[in-house]
Amino acid sequence: MKFCWSTLIVKNLDESLKFYTDIVGLSVGRRFNAGPGTEIAFLGDGETKIELICNGDSKEVSYGQDISLGFEVKSVDEMITFVKEKGLDIYSGPFQPNPHTKFFYVLDPNGLKIQFVENIQ
Repeated sequence: MKFCWSTLIVKNLDESLKFYTDIVGLSVGRRFNAGPGTEIAFLGDGETKIELICNGDSKEVSYGQDISLGFEVKSVDEMITFVKEKGLDIYSGPFQPNPHTKFFYVLDPNGLKIQFVENIQ
């Protein structure tokens, strides 16, 4: 079995696309209408994608505090500088639980925790 994508319901598709393309660095693979008031976009170049669904009738989204999406970066320090320059606040961290891993979190436009992790050799 192959893991295909994670689906995120979003309040504003354009705002979420801007975050995931400009901050996370994902590319938009497909974007299309999926019925009245509903639009879908798939992001990512790899095997696993992120699917964003925006239904114009949904104004609130709740992910809870126990879920996050993690993305590998070359340097946590450089990524912290980058996200601050883009006007984002650091949600928590940076943390370094062992000599080989360092990470921090920001929130996406819908309040989902996004983890940027550096694997240190």
